[in-house]
Amino acid sequence: MTRSMIETLYSRRGAGSYFADARRWFLIFAAGLLWPTLTMSAFAENPEIKTNQSWIENMQAGESLKINGVEDAFEFVFSRLPDQVSVYPTENYYYFTFPADGVIYAGNLRLAAQDRDQGIIHFAAFIQANQASEAGEMLYKPLTIEDGVEVTKLDPFSYQVAYKGKSVTFNLNDVSAIQPPKDIIAEGELYLGLVADESGVRFFLFYNQTHKVFAYVLDETSGILDQFVLAAENSRILVGQRTGFAFYNHHYLDRRVLIGVHGANTVVNNYYDGPADQLPENHIVDDNLRKSIVDSDPNVKDQLDMFGYFKSGEGRYLISPYVQYLYLEELDGYQQCAENPELAAEVYDACFVAGDE
Repeated sequence: MTRSMIETLYSRRGAGSYFADARRWFLIFAAGLLWPTLTMSAFAENPEIKTNQSWIENMQAGESLKINGVEDAFEFVFSRLPDQVSVYPTENYYYFTFPADGVIYAGNLRLAAQDRDQGIIHFAAFIQANQASEAGEMLYKPLTIEDGVEVTKLDPFSYQVAYKGKSVTFNLNDVSAIQPPKDIIAEGELYLGLVADESGVRFFLFYNQTHKVFAYVLDETSGILDQFVLAAENSRILVGQRTGFAFYNHHYLDRRVLIGVHGANTVVNNYYDGPADQLPENHIVDDNLRKSIVDSDPNVKDQLDMFGYFKSGEGRYLISPYVQYLYLEELDGYQQCAENPELAAEVYDACFVAGDE
């Protein structure tokens, strides 16, 4: 506190006020001295920063790594895993990337619900796509004891995988206790389960038995790992600044319905490509997933297993009631439908489905 400050305080308030204010100024000054220490302490539990330096140095560290096949890729990835890992996506994919010989590989280890109890862990790796180049050749293999990989079930959501003297425990994401609030469920909807997406965003998956359509509704029962902005003034469309996920703010229920994912993310197959590949396969009840798919599309009757996979082996039935957009204007049709004054409330929820569903 300067001399002029002291004189001003003294002359205006008197000695008693002066000493009270002087003490206050001293405390503010002392707090200023302590601010750097307090700030550093407050940041102790905050996330890491990722620097370009560490990224380049990691690329340099992988310069001599050669991947000549699926076995090379698996052995390298498995050797770098800690003793315990947490698998967040609900289709049980454990995603990774790593640099090798000047490129970046992406892939996953997957303990699929349909065959993990048979001692199988699926492994896939490929040169990662970007805006300038497509993904490289897929290196894929379901690994078993015949490959030297032993999968042991510890409990329904924990599996130990052993290979060449190393063991890793995979802890799967048990989201069975998470239920949607009753007041966000539309008339005629069946709750199929919670979807934990690889983006870190979670969704409630519903099937509307009246309109024969699916819906991914934002789970807002806990923190949401995104921030949202309006697509335009007076719009009810919210767009995630991190994910690019577009939601419609429902008129009648306190819920946000997924209506779009950015097409560029789908093309490069990154963590923001949408929740269609993260169904709640650990929590299927009474064959509700397969029954809902067949109810919406009778053409696939007798063709699917309980997880929605085609028995022919050609893949899984795609539940994608949202569009892949490049421009926000492509989403305007949802609002035009939902705000149509001639639209009856009982058919309102049929607005939130892509045209090919």
